Amino acid sequence: MNKLYKDHEIERKPDSCWEKSVLAEFHQKMTDRDHLFPCIPATIGHSLHQFRYAFLGDPTKHETIKEFSGLLDQFSDQFKELGDYTSLVVFYKISEEMKKKYTVEQFEQLFWQQLNGLSVEDEYEWPEEIPQHPGEPSWEFCYRGERYFIYCATPAHEKRNSRHFDTIMLALTPRWIFQTFNETAHAEKIKNQVRKRITEYDDISIHPELKTYGSADNFEWKQYFLRDDNTTLSQCPFHKGKEAE
Repeated sequence: MNKLYKDHEIERKPDSCWEKSVLAEFHQKMTDRDHLFPCIPATIGHSLHQFRYAFLGDPTKHETIKEFSGLLDQFSDQFKELGDYTSLVVFYKISEEMKKKYTVEQFEQLFWQQLNGLSVEDEYEWPEEIPQHPGEPSWEFCYRGERYFIYCATPAHEKRNSRHFDTIMLALTPRWIFQTFNETAHAEKIKNQVRKRITEYDDISIHPELKTYGSADNFEWKQYFLRDDNTTLSQCPFHKGKEAE
């Protein structure tokens, strides 16, 4: 069975190890002082070693989704003990052909296949307070009764640098992490700094769907996968308990 890793566990692996190489790239992205990564809470979680890391194979295969489900089960069992800035960071090992040929829209389709597949594997009841239809502003992706915000980065993103990575990368953050952060004295100041950093980091304007959680015109699913332009899907591809074709 695959497992979750702490960063120092991967650092002890041989230099030729794919996991070590991809984590080193992630570390560079989080710590680059010349190009400050916009999400300040994420850089804090990384520096405090509160992240847990998962490494998966081909995202087009069903067994990869089943493996992802098992890893998210592990994270669900331990995230309350990992700190107030924890996230599960997932890297996929994809082919060079996929890196070069897949468009942003094709990666987007793969992303929603992962979430639909996870929903099929989830044996827990959907939280009563969260609508099952993503067309509702209060909808969020849920797994084992826990609400998550999900971030996706891909090799195809070229202008939106904050969403670029050399392979498919996901970060899953429990909602309670944001709730705890919002109670801190400097939350609003940091949020403003994050938006300022985005304008400096990306070669495109802030995506119009990057809105505030809880607002009537905000839909979380639109923020999970931001395209490389300012367009978005007209409808959410997520269907609870139904695997995408």
